[in-house]
Amino acid sequence: MTRRRFYAPPAAFAADEKSATLSAEETRHARDVLRLQSGDEIFVFDGAGREFQCSVKTIRRDSIDLNVIAQVDPARPESTLDLTLAIALLKGEKFDLVIQKTTELGVKRIAPLDTERADVRLRDSDGAQKRLARWRRIALEAAKQAGRAYVPEIAAPVPFHSVAVTEAELSTNVTRLMFSERGGRSLAEVTNNFARHTSSVIAAVGPEGGWTDDEIELARAGGWEIVTLGGRILRAETAGIAVVALLQHRFGDLV
Repeated sequence: MTRRRFYAPPAAFAADEKSATLSAEETRHARDVLRLQSGDEIFVFDGAGREFQCSVKTIRRDSIDLNVIAQVDPARPESTLDLTLAIALLKGEKFDLVIQKTTELGVKRIAPLDTERADVRLRDSDGAQKRLARWRRIALEAAKQAGRAYVPEIAAPVPFHSVAVTEAELSTNVTRLMFSERGGRSLAEVTNNFARHTSSVIAAVGPEGGWTDDEIELARAGGWEIVTLGGRILRAETAGIAVVALLQHRFGDLV
């Protein structure tokens, strides 16, 4: 039987984790679509990797109180690969598509990048916050659909140079791969000597116009491996999805 799954963040659980409360949005789905009643069994994931068997206690207009029966294994296991996709900002539905599909494929983090040739410029903080809220909502729905108990983290957009420098300075245990249409080696060649159990990867994907020479050299100087995928030039959204699939196959659980 397919689980009836809902989302409640860690803050929605009581301190003793014996009860929880569903949000207004989740309540509307439970009450108006699934027609749940008191006593019905559901499963609730917290977005941080945990899932719980629960029963409906009280249904209100804008919330549902739950009794937590037990913590259970998530509906689907998480990949062993801790994968961050750092990708240049793309127009509207293109970026939405990347978030949706890479969440389904098991990405742990999505870092939107402000690059020199980015398709989008977020001109004010209000616009950035609205985009961020939308992206996080898409990630949540995709995680729910895919059976994941973990919702990918999505950070506010940052300049690529700050990511390149920060990662180079602070993290020596992370494999850093910049995917570029030029100036790199094949993924097989780059990863040939990597351990099969490589557990943490950051993959950077540029905008439609590609990386500039300065950005490529900055990455190279920071210890990033430059990777080129075959002889065809991919659209940025295609590249982002393909990169996650390839890395999950190479180092994760996509077999």
